[in-house]
Amino acid sequence: MRARNVVVALVVLLAMYLTIVGYMAVLLIRAGGVVPVTLGLAILVLPLVGAYVVWREIQFGAATARLSSELVSDGRWPIDELPLRPSGRPERTAADTLFAQRQAEVDAAPGDWAAWYRLGLAYEDAGDRRRARATLRYAIDLHDRQTR
Repeated sequence: MRARNVVVALVVLLAMYLTIVGYMAVLLIRAGGVVPVTLGLAILVLPLVGAYVVWREIQFGAATARLSSELVSDGRWPIDELPLRPSGRPERTAADTLFAQRQAEVDAAPGDWAAWYRLGLAYEDAGDRRRARATLRYAIDLHDRQTR
């Protein structure tokens, strides 16, 4: 629940910032002239892009939370007791071993969204955040296609 409160607070602050930036862009556009209007239009794009990125991240977070809740309620949440480094991150060799197991699960059942989700968690444990997010997105898409 605490993470959700932090996200709400950050979204509210970002919305305030984007509103101010948007207002400044409108003022520049109203000022007239080639340079102020061009600058105003360029600045106006930033709040739109920012709002889109925030929306996509909120959707991603909600979808991963939904899938993790489903895994927990079905008793399929992975309980991996990986040894941790002093930083709190899993030890690399243990994470790599777990990753190989998760990859084998996906290879055995490529249509199982839960296997893809667990593989995404293994990518995260191995420190590959980019692939973790891509794999989790694939798991979300696979789940949504199967539940339609």
